[in-house]
Amino acid sequence: MQQKTPGVYIEEISKFPPSIAEVATAVPAFMGYTQMAKVGAEDFHATPALMRPIRITSLLEYERFFGKAEPETGLVVTLTETTDGSGTVNSREASASNTAPLANNMYYAIQAFYKNGGGACYIATAGKANGTIDVTHFNRPLAEIEKEDEVTLLVFPESLSLSPADYAAIMTSALDQCGRLQDRFTVMDLQAPTGTDTIRDAATAFRGLSLPLDNLKYGACYTPHVETIFDYTYDHTSVNIMRSQDGAAAVADGTMDGYESSDGIQYALMKAALRDLPMILPPSPLVLGQYSKTDATRGVWKAPANVALASVIKPTLKISHAQQADLNVDTSGKSINAIRTFAGKGTLIWGSRTLDGNSNEWRYVPVRRFFNMVEESSKKATERFVFEPNDANTWNKVKAMIENFLVLQWRAGALQGATPEQAFFVNVGLGETMTALDILEGRLIVEIGMAVVRPAEFIILKFSHKLPEA
Repeated sequence: MQQKTPGVYIEEISKFPPSIAEVATAVPAFMGYTQMAKVGAEDFHATPALMRPIRITSLLEYERFFGKAEPETGLVVTLTETTDGSGTVNSREASASNTAPLANNMYYAIQAFYKNGGGACYIATAGKANGTIDVTHFNRPLAEIEKEDEVTLLVFPESLSLSPADYAAIMTSALDQCGRLQDRFTVMDLQAPTGTDTIRDAATAFRGLSLPLDNLKYGACYTPHVETIFDYTYDHTSVNIMRSQDGAAAVADGTMDGYESSDGIQYALMKAALRDLPMILPPSPLVLGQYSKTDATRGVWKAPANVALASVIKPTLKISHAQQADLNVDTSGKSINAIRTFAGKGTLIWGSRTLDGNSNEWRYVPVRRFFNMVEESSKKATERFVFEPNDANTWNKVKAMIENFLVLQWRAGALQGATPEQAFFVNVGLGETMTALDILEGRLIVEIGMAVVRPAEFIILKFSHKLPEA
């Protein structure tokens, strides 16, 4: 400022570099079918052009905007009775089964997510839940989610109801979006083996899917499905009753409707059987909840593994140590993370590899997600320097800003090394990262290197005999 009038003038000189704010790391986007989709006067199902992702922070908010689950139509309660020969019932037991679970499981997936520590997430409806799953219905929500900058995780809880080709198509689109934006990660489920197939057969089929090789580092796959304690939604009129007496074959005995008023004891027995029926869910919603919990309690650099899944009874398939060896390491590089049960520990996530499992750079989920966080945080913070003079003053501010941020990450335990110099480097400047031509063309280039901590996946204890000493 040029002084023209006699007096005292104060000028404040900025000496401190700006700081980098760490972006959120566990904000998933759930894409699937919902019972309804109403926000105020807007009905997304009635007017698809209005469809947009909605941010929620609790199951209650989900119910407010998207309703609950559609009633199951395949529930059957079997009453097994013994009599004294004269028709008087001595004992009666009830068991329940779901002969045809609905493909629409979004509500249950959100339940599982929040029970496992989930926080903020986005819901992008693919349409009204009516039992059908169409791959073309996912194109719009996936395109809308691309516009949401806060999203860091993508998941499709109902995608396993698609054909293998359609499943590969939607996962390819998700991985391509991750690679294009470089700020998000896709979590997948492995199709459960059926018939005489084994878990290895299911893994081989998954590895045979045509997925984009360049973007495999942005995805991870988990197996098997899990039995949970959640209750199915049902309508009394659609729950079929089967009755068996004294070992005879069970015969149909109408529906559950009417028992509440006519026979309260049998009605209570039926309800108890339905409550005890385990709900089978794909692992991805529960895993995402643990991603969120681990990020909040430890940090995104900590592997979301060796943590117990909440509200889980057991995995639907018991995976042995030898079977997991085939899942964890494969010549294709498409590693698959196992959900396993251990005595005294519960059901644990027992793997933390990306689909790029043979890469020494991007093998581990926490490494990929930590880089996503640092890249996105640094990108947002350096936007303030766009159109600033491309000179040493700006370079020093940018370098100091990024170094200060990485020092905090090193102190938190995210980076290896006894000193910051061993943990990371930040280079910027003429003759170092830029040429004179770069400056003439308006490019400010910063090189950042980080020694990110990696999970101790294999702990090897070596024992030997020691000769006794005299």
